Amino acid sequence: MNFTLWRDDVELRRAVRAAAQVHAVRSRLYLRVEHDGVRGFGEVSPQPEGLNGDPGIDEVIAELRDVVLAQVRAASDLEDAVPSWTRVVRFAGPRRESNVAVALVEMALLDLELRAAGMDLASLWPARFDTPCLSTVSLLDDEPWEVASAARVRVKTAPHSISTEALERLGALTVAIVLDFNCSAHDDDEVLDQVEAVGAVATIAAVEQPFAAGNVIDHARLGAQLDVALSLDEGVRSVRDLEQIARYRAASLVCIKPARVGGLANARSMVERSLALGLTPYLGGFFESGFARGVHRRLAEHCVSEPSDVGPVATLSAQDDVDVAEGGLGLGPSAAVLARATAITARPGDPF
Repeated sequence: MNFTLWRDDVELRRAVRAAAQVHAVRSRLYLRVEHDGVRGFGEVSPQPEGLNGDPGIDEVIAELRDVVLAQVRAASDLEDAVPSWTRVVRFAGPRRESNVAVALVEMALLDLELRAAGMDLASLWPARFDTPCLSTVSLLDDEPWEVASAARVRVKTAPHSISTEALERLGALTVAIVLDFNCSAHDDDEVLDQVEAVGAVATIAAVEQPFAAGNVIDHARLGAQLDVALSLDEGVRSVRDLEQIARYRAASLVCIKPARVGGLANARSMVERSLALGLTPYLGGFFESGFARGVHRRLAEHCVSEPSDVGPVATLSAQDDVDVAEGGLGLGPSAAVLARATAITARPGDPF
């Protein structure tokens, strides 16, 4: 079994400013796993630097090199067989970068396993929903908004007074919005005042993650004062998080991001657990290419009816990032993408 890892740095066609970060250039990691003449691909798109509990890309690469791929290799050698994609989540450690690294390997091994068996993803996850798309824009910059095909719009914001111009932009939207604070609020009034101002001109579907990840107490108190739904994003990483959210009534919506929670299998399980707890789940993303987003869309169409972050991400690179494939995930990074990407060289003793 051989591994090949690439890094592709892409510039977004329009930057998106969040409370503590500008999303302008994103790095995508592609992993190819080869065994017995069959190849499988995976992708994740980590944050540039660690933020709000999410790891930076360098942390993820180190975790891949030093821990996750080494465990996959060791299991393969011990058992004389490639570990099933369903087992990879068990290789995750307690570090914040571990879930992202595991998600990358899991996707590649799932692709490999499906191709080797002559199966495709639809046989594993048949579509049950026509999941709408969620688009992301920002109130914190002057970039044009592209939301024509979106059923819902996530609007990046932070505690501040909303200008007349910003209110006019919001008022021009014809779909409901999610006000995303990205953990930037300090007290209830900062959120309540903004919700009142924005709600006068636009339909608010939810307020997303105003306070820090894990802070269910403050979210529960705020939620009791809101007349719109409260959603948690950075605070959703495990089934235990979902149970705490439900127990404290800290939110009614939850954003589940496959890379953050440890991969596709965990994301699917967490969607099902959310529903059982009376929470409404939707899928989020990290500015992945059309490859990973296409895979996420197939998962969403299997188990999520809420608008989800599974639409295309516009970049300045040519839109050649996806190849359609027979079997497996049905998609993969194109040869053009891998040609322009940087191969990450293994160090002595590394497993790839």
